[in-house]
Amino acid sequence: MTETARRSTETVAPRRFAGDTLVIASHNKGKVREIAALLGRYVANFPSAGELGLPEPEETEKTFIGNAALKALAAAKASGLPALADDSGLAVDALDGAPGIYSARWAGPEKDFALAMEKVRRELALAPDRKGDRAHFVCALALAWPDGHVEAVEGQAHGTLTFPPRGSKGFGYDPIFIPDGHGTTTYAELDPDQKHAISHRADAFRQLVARCFG
Repeated sequence: MTETARRSTETVAPRRFAGDTLVIASHNKGKVREIAALLGRYVANFPSAGELGLPEPEETEKTFIGNAALKALAAAKASGLPALADDSGLAVDALDGAPGIYSARWAGPEKDFALAMEKVRRELALAPDRKGDRAHFVCALALAWPDGHVEAVEGQAHGTLTFPPRGSKGFGYDPIFIPDGHGTTTYAELDPDQKHAISHRADAFRQLVARCFG
C-alpha cells in the first residue's frame, strides 16, 4: 500500500467526495455495473477506465487494499478526476487464502473464469484438509484524488463453495460461491438487488459511503 493510502485509512477526518463525476478504474463491465448501481444515488456520472482509454496498471502490491489504491491513483492522475478502484477476489480456506489477490490471474489472459473455477476445484481435490469448502470474498475499495490522496476500506462476505458452477446472473467466481444464510443459492443465482445487499462489495461500499459520501 502507498504511504498516502496507509495514512488515509488511519485518519480521524476522512476526505469527503464532492463532485458529479467519478471515474471507475476498471475494464470489467460487470464490476462497473455493480459499482454504478451501488453509488448511483451519490454520483451522477461514472466514466470507466475502459471508456476513457486508460491503461490497466500492473498490480504489484501484496494486498487487496494496496492494489486498489494503485489502480485508483493511476486512473485519477491520468484523468484528472477522482477515481474509484476495486480489488477483489476469492480466498479459499483450504488453499491458505488462494487465489486471493491473484483471483483474476487464475482466469488467464482471456479472463476465462470457467477455467479459474475449474482450477479451484482441482486444487481443492488435492488439498489435504478441505475444511468444509469454506471460503470468503474480499473487496477493497480505494477512492483517489489527482493530488494523491486515497481513502480505502475493505469488506468481506463468507460462505462455502459448490461444484459444478450454477447460475448466470453474476460474474467471476460467483457461480461457485454460496453466501452464508442463503441455503444452496449461489451468488450467480441471486437477483442483482439481493446480491448487492449482502455481497463483499456491498459491505465495502457501506463503509465507503459512511466515510466519504454519506
